[in-house]
Amino acid sequence: MAQDTQDRNPTPDPAEENAFFPSPYSLSQYTSDKTDFDGLATQDRYTGNRWKVLVIATDERYMLMRNGRFFSTGNHPVETLLPIHHIAQAGYGIDVATVSGGPGKFEWWAYPKDDAATRTALDATREAFRSPRRLADVIAGGLDDYAAIFIPGGHGAMNTIPAHTDVRDALDFFLDGRLIITLCHGPAALLAAGVGRDANPFAGYRIVAFPDSLDLGANIDIGYLPGQMPWNLGERLREAGIEISNDDMSGATTRDRNLLTGDSPLAANRLGKESVLALLEEFGS
Repeated sequence: MAQDTQDRNPTPDPAEENAFFPSPYSLSQYTSDKTDFDGLATQDRYTGNRWKVLVIATDERYMLMRNGRFFSTGNHPVETLLPIHHIAQAGYGIDVATVSGGPGKFEWWAYPKDDAATRTALDATREAFRSPRRLADVIAGGLDDYAAIFIPGGHGAMNTIPAHTDVRDALDFFLDGRLIITLCHGPAALLAAGVGRDANPFAGYRIVAFPDSLDLGANIDIGYLPGQMPWNLGERLREAGIEISNDDMSGATTRDRNLLTGDSPLAANRLGKESVLALLEEFGS
């Protein structure tokens, strides 16, 4: 019993004072060496030279928890790379941007080291995540050639992105006839659409997202998180008028108008397939 209790303690991150990775026990429950990738959604491909997908990665690693500890986070590699793999294999270009233009951050402790699909996507985009474009520069250069925006999850997506006006301005563009794809904690980005406004334009949209009940309960109990987060994702989204249709983590996905969402890493494969089918239907030529 003592060993089990020890295994549930968050692991110190030596790169930052009072910062922690998830506990060994939580990683044994939440991560795997392989994903559930089971092939592409279709053999159809976009063969043109125009359409791309813009990925907004987080450039912030540390989340300051309510107890003063830091959670060492970033973008979840499965939630990021598996949808990218599906989209890239369907013929769409991938561009990566961050708010600052600084490198995108990954939760490397969740990387599935024996998974061919995520490895293929990482090999193709590694330099793009290491040297991304600054989001403001992408917007200034024009977004006309982007069919979709993709905001991957990981708790790091709750840092900076939800309150930034550049994210708001990008979402404004994609709300008008393009696709918006996000999962897990990535829907935090939708809050940016309401920055400086009386109402959030996503009010009334139905999504799935990572449930607050796990972040407030089991994720603390098993040492995945080193404390309570600074704010609650689902609570804040509901306050903005966004409907969350799930209350657990099952791999669920949903689409409301041009917004495609998934509830967790378990949804990454399915969301990738559904995103490709939507892209080919609306931007296949």
